[in-house]
Amino acid sequence: MNEISRSEELSLSGAALRGAPWKAAAIAGGGIAGISLFMGWVLPGSPSLTWALGLGISLFALVASIGAVANPEVGDRTTRQARMWALRHPWKFALLPAGITAILEYPVQLIIDNEGIFGAAWDSLWRGALVYLIAGIVTLTMKGRARASQ
Repeated sequence: MNEISRSEELSLSGAALRGAPWKAAAIAGGGIAGISLFMGWVLPGSPSLTWALGLGISLFALVASIGAVANPEVGDRTTRQARMWALRHPWKFALLPAGITAILEYPVQLIIDNEGIFGAAWDSLWRGALVYLIAGIVTLTMKGRARASQ
């Protein structure tokens, strides 16, 4: 079997995410961010907008990535093949949602939390790593779908 390049892997991950449930991901991410902020006002302590937005961004990426590979037989031929690749290579697929999370989280940490350039990068990378781990594990547990759909 031929090896594929990093850019081809990124393209396959993007193609698998093309049919992701973006509306559901946005609703889930926004909802959990709102609930987290509300709970910060209700419970003792101060509410943290940075924490709420980070949680929402992470859930947004997770719902999108898991929803994209949940039904590998749905979509056009290219999307189906990309989803099958994602199910066979869960850790390579999980890199794109993790990267999306880190990129979206960086301005939140930098601007809203007033962290420095390196502190914001460190926090966003940790959140991206957590999304990578969760998305990879969940996609790995769905790996049987790739065999069942062949």
